[in-house]
Amino acid sequence: MSGKQSDLELIKVSKRYGQVSAVDAIDLRIPSGSYCCLLGPSGCGKTSTLRMIAGHETASDGDILLGGRNITVLPAADRGTAMMFQSYALFPHLTVLDNVAFSLKMKGVAKADRHTRAQQLLERVAMGQYAHRKPAELSGGQQQRVALARALITEPKVLLLDEPLSALDPFLRIRMRAELKRWQSELGFTFVHVTHSQEEAMALADQVVVMNAGKIEQVATPHEVFNAPATEFVARFMGGHNVLDQGEDRISVRADRMRLLREPAGGAIEARVAAVEYQGTYVLVELQHEAISEFSAMVSEADFYAAPWQPGETTWVSWQAGDAHRLA
Repeated sequence: MSGKQSDLELIKVSKRYGQVSAVDAIDLRIPSGSYCCLLGPSGCGKTSTLRMIAGHETASDGDILLGGRNITVLPAADRGTAMMFQSYALFPHLTVLDNVAFSLKMKGVAKADRHTRAQQLLERVAMGQYAHRKPAELSGGQQQRVALARALITEPKVLLLDEPLSALDPFLRIRMRAELKRWQSELGFTFVHVTHSQEEAMALADQVVVMNAGKIEQVATPHEVFNAPATEFVARFMGGHNVLDQGEDRISVRADRMRLLREPAGGAIEARVAAVEYQGTYVLVELQHEAISEFSAMVSEADFYAAPWQPGETTWVSWQAGDAHRLA
């Protein structure tokens, strides 16, 4: 898809469950052909937003447009979207081939034609040789590929993914992350992916949408979200940032930009070493200061072991003025 013909736009979209507002009048534009991650903690509204786009939840207010076409009240099957569920939701009694072909069967496509198309998609996700197996005979990663092929058979403009990697072990999660990114790049259409994992969003997305309490806190590239968080919530949620009060301003400074000193220096903050955690390439030094919560510094492995810090020691913490980012 090229140009704006498949841009996805949410205009003042809300979702209420009784008196509870799950999504609160959000505005969002997702460019055609991009990989967008809706990121945030449990209960922030990201899954409700995805389900409204899919047509599995009805928006309480607002409009959802796909390629300029208002799809807000259309049935899920008529929207030009496809959903890949967290559980994969494969039919256990059907073969892999029939699982993938199922939606074409519902549309009345002849058996030979739908099986040909399903086999082509299984080949594309490297699952062609498993066409006649049942889902129970497949690994989690293999089931995910089948679920992806099943979603793609409808030729959607937008593929919606609800925490698709959360059920996988850490090694497979990283591998499947790379495959999702590759598939999105090859297919060229829009992926909208819900996750609570900052690492996953940073690795996959062109566009990160950070949500909190039903509202959007920031929409930006992964690089911008991490290096220039818009709000205190984003800085804390993304991790690796210290949020500090500096006069009338609230700022964030990345933990890897903090320098630990053994003697007082101009502008340095006195703190106490609370804990030390070895992380491989760096050592995370947790700090204690009565006016700063979640205070830490990342020290390179070489620097730390050249002069190790011990819990209970006093340190002075400094940073370069250019490393301080002002928060809204």
